[in-house]
Amino acid sequence: MARAIARLRALAGVGTLGALAVCGGADAQDRASLLPATSAVPPPASVGPARSAANSLMLNGFTLAGELTQGGWLRGSVPRGTRALTLDGQPLAFSPDGRFLAAFDRDAGASAVLSATLADGRQVSAPLAIAPRAWQIEHVAVGKRPGAAPSAEFERRRPLELAQINAARAVDTGAQGWTQDFVWPVRGRISGRFGSQRIYRGEPGAYHSGLDIAPGGGVPFVAPADGVVILAAQAPFTLEGNLLMIDHGMGLNSAFLHSARLLVKQGDVVRQGQVLGLVGMTGRATGPHLHWSIKWKDRRLDPLLFVAGDGAR
Repeated sequence: MARAIARLRALAGVGTLGALAVCGGADAQDRASLLPATSAVPPPASVGPARSAANSLMLNGFTLAGELTQGGWLRGSVPRGTRALTLDGQPLAFSPDGRFLAAFDRDAGASAVLSATLADGRQVSAPLAIAPRAWQIEHVAVGKRPGAAPSAEFERRRPLELAQINAARAVDTGAQGWTQDFVWPVRGRISGRFGSQRIYRGEPGAYHSGLDIAPGGGVPFVAPADGVVILAAQAPFTLEGNLLMIDHGMGLNSAFLHSARLLVKQGDVVRQGQVLGLVGMTGRATGPHLHWSIKWKDRRLDPLLFVAGDGAR
């Protein structure tokens, strides 16, 4: 947390804020890579989230805290009297008391701008510098393999599964988990890291869209924050297996893949730390692990930037 705040303050000082086991399914809607990243890969430069009001930073009337980096996030409060808020020109929701959430994709550009329109019509802006990340990239001296042709069963089922995933992501439950400090859903060996990618003779493969944690099969995993279950697969999906999705509010949601068993159902209100299911290897996975992915709207985020510590048991 201290490192994240130090980075925010240093960048603000120059005029801007902030300068799968193999996982076969990953977040299949996003066509994530099957590439596992080993636990030897260094963690992101900033591993401690800057979340508390005591560690926030003021900039042009905004109160800001978070991880201003690719795959990161930002929580804050708008200037007094704000009636509309945008991020890079796109409308951004904020709560009645002025709190908001924003986040940055794995491949986010170097800058972004928060703009608030006040009651008197004036505009107040906060320029944000998004720090780049050194992703684990493996260059492979062979061409990209086409893979086996999908089966007729897969072709029949997959559109229906994707429709369920898309419908779930569109649900706004009003959950307030987005305001909380997230906790690890389970602790264990990190077997795959967000953002890792292979390059096949210059042709990029899809990057890994989540975090893989391998504590062993049958180990319970819990809710990292409060939320509402927006999807609990009644039968294993072709890639994700027993898929569970939790809405944390403000466009933020978590997905948990490959579970051996789900212990909650769609519509359930869950609390941080509540057991959600058991780690498994359903769907496309070669060993038991929990694939945890986080999205804000259409942006894929790094779960490591939401939790403190290294997750090892």
